[in-house]
Amino acid sequence: MPEVELVHWNPTRQVVSGRLGRYLPKRPVNNFGDLLGPVIVKRILEQRGIALDSAPRARRLLAVGSILHFAEDGDTIWGIGANGKRLDDEVAFRDLDVRAVRGPLTREYLEGRGITTPEVFGDPGLLVGELWTRDELAKGYRSNDVVILPNFHDYRSTRRARNVINPKDSLWSVIGRIAASRLVVGSSLHAMIIAESLGIPARLVVSGTEPIYKFDDYYRGTGRAGAEPAPNIKEAIKMGGQRPIDWSPAPLLNAFPVDLWTS
Repeated sequence: MPEVELVHWNPTRQVVSGRLGRYLPKRPVNNFGDLLGPVIVKRILEQRGIALDSAPRARRLLAVGSILHFAEDGDTIWGIGANGKRLDDEVAFRDLDVRAVRGPLTREYLEGRGITTPEVFGDPGLLVGELWTRDELAKGYRSNDVVILPNFHDYRSTRRARNVINPKDSLWSVIGRIAASRLVVGSSLHAMIIAESLGIPARLVVSGTEPIYKFDDYYRGTGRAGAEPAPNIKEAIKMGGQRPIDWSPAPLLNAFPVDLWTS
């Protein structure tokens, strides 16, 4: 039966390093932000009364994440971004069906490669606050003044901090703890996005591993001049949230490629 493949990043990795690790079963990374795409797509289809397996023909949809380098000719793009670590890489596509991108930097990247890209901006993670209520997401989680959510590459250096969330915890527990917080700080882009989608102040902290590109792309796509990160967690808490988003969900929702299932 034809299906729409929901392309996202979640590779398997060794559980432990060294020779022993080669003999143990590998596990998926399960970084929460990279799991959002399929969840959001399924929720939108569910609310529209469309079955995920009802596609008339096989297609690939890329939604959420810095995964543009995974795109192939004919793929549909909805809200993803270019990866700041892969900007000079050769790409495997010449023709894409682009409905929306994360921000203007990704649009510029695609247009520079001859790919027509509409000025429809926004990471689909911003729709979490449209598709679920903050109360239902926060139910069962203890309220906190501040939670810290690092990029998963930065987690090791921050894991001993108070109220730090492991970005590889279960998707719904990470979202629930964000929803139950009054301020979110950290180097996880999707921590910022989920918080802002729910109206929670959020402040980016400089990442020790991630280029600023994806952050600037997101902030510029939501009506800000770019990222204004704090140098560390202490300063982030002192600064409070960055200026709220100036963005409407309607264009991104209207750009959702429902025709992949209905045409």
